[in-house]
Amino acid sequence: MATDASLTETKSRFSDVLAWVMANPVLVAGVLAVLIPTMLLVANQSWSTEQGAHGPIVLATGLWLLWREWKNAQPHARPAPGKGVAVAFAILLPLYFVSRVSNIVETEGFLMYALVVTVLYSFIGWNALKILWFPLVYLLFVLPPPETIVAMVTNPLKIFLSESAVHLLYALGYPIAASGVTIQVGQYQLLVAEACAGLNSLISLSAIALFYVYLRHHANVRYSLLMFLAILPVAAFANFVRIVILVLLTYHGGEAAAQGFLHDFAGLTMFMTALITIFAIDHLFGLLLPGLKRGRHDEAAKLAQRRVTSGG
Repeated sequence: MATDASLTETKSRFSDVLAWVMANPVLVAGVLAVLIPTMLLVANQSWSTEQGAHGPIVLATGLWLLWREWKNAQPHARPAPGKGVAVAFAILLPLYFVSRVSNIVETEGFLMYALVVTVLYSFIGWNALKILWFPLVYLLFVLPPPETIVAMVTNPLKIFLSESAVHLLYALGYPIAASGVTIQVGQYQLLVAEACAGLNSLISLSAIALFYVYLRHHANVRYSLLMFLAILPVAAFANFVRIVILVLLTYHGGEAAAQGFLHDFAGLTMFMTALITIFAIDHLFGLLLPGLKRGRHDEAAKLAQRRVTSGG
């Protein structure tokens, strides 16, 4: 019975989407004219790299989250005031075309996203848009962040982590030292940039952590933000483990063993370390801040239960 109801609901949603497309062919064509070329550019320039390889997964799961949350947002959907929508389009469209001509993938991607969200807002209004806040924020991870910001965050961290790993291993008795952009261990040399390349997965880890928190707890905004702020230290710790393993493999097994680890197991090691740490932090926050961890659905259910109890 539940499966039949779910299938009926899915068919109904598809019918609603199809009816909307048929009723707004010009608008749909305009959205596709903006969406398709920009997403092709993002796929070619970002998704094919290590830093952006998570993009297709985030896109698929983000659209699924939108589909999943629409049943909660639909009752609140009302067309937005046309004046504000017109002002937004008047600002965003020229900026998008300039960015498109300049072929700057970062700005073009975010301006395309802003235009699509503006179209959505024009049909469903602010109240429904607020309910869809998490899928919309999560879908931002599909787009590549500005490289200058990523470099500004990760470059000092790479130096700090490599020096910390050197100090730890030196204290354990290993013949190791850092000099500029290289790490010298025994007769071998490692490049800091290569050893710390795992920080390039910072965006991927952020997306995975937020998806986990929302899906597991349907947590409120404050808890999601708290977990998001924990991503940077988690990524730093995971990369620290990666550096230590890489240096130890180089010293005990030679460069061939280290290169084999880099190509085959470095990414898996970092992701497993990061995920285990995220689970541990989530559990710790649940013990220390149980009220913050509860999402709006948990609070609503608890309130309803209290009303039933008091009424009975």
